[in-house]
Amino acid sequence: DQPHVSDPQVMVEFENGNFNFTFPNPENVSEFSMTLFKGHEKKEICSLYLSEEIVISKTNVTYCQTQNSSSSTTFILKNLERKHTDNYTYCLEIFLPPPYIDCCLKEIYLYVRDKEDCFSLGLVLWIIIGLIIFTIFCVCCVVACCLRNKNQKCESNSHEYNSEYMPMAAVNAAKKPRI
Repeated sequence: DQPHVSDPQVMVEFENGNFNFTFPNPENVSEFSMTLFKGHEKKEICSLYLSEEIVISKTNVTYCQTQNSSSSTTFILKNLERKHTDNYTYCLEIFLPPPYIDCCLKEIYLYVRDKEDCFSLGLVLWIIIGLIIFTIFCVCCVVACCLRNKNQKCESNSHEYNSEYMPMAAVNAAKKPRI
């Protein structure tokens, strides 16, 4: 049985604010290592070494954890910020059985938005909605005032004192003599 290294399908999931990169373990291999690198300079952020007897997990950053099962290895990236946006490369090293194989299989670009961006975008949206509602309210008030003033002018014009339709004429009050 020769070790089988194919181009595995990486499964990338976003779950509970974490990115999970899951890679299938190589077939017919008794000792291997998987490593996750960040950036074009390939800075190692976490790795997992497996043999029949031991499993060694190593991480160089606080935001990366590893999980292993009999069929796959998962790199979990937690609490990411904008500065973590970069290319992530998955590499596999097969130690046993011979021959030694070292290959980088996948490169994935991961874009992370700042949490503040989401908050400020939502805040700006609510401010714009509030201003629109306030503007509509002000326009309605102005229209209502104009209609009210127009109705008052119409009513005052229909009750002119010198109108021939007025049943009584305006009479000045009698003046009292001064003593």
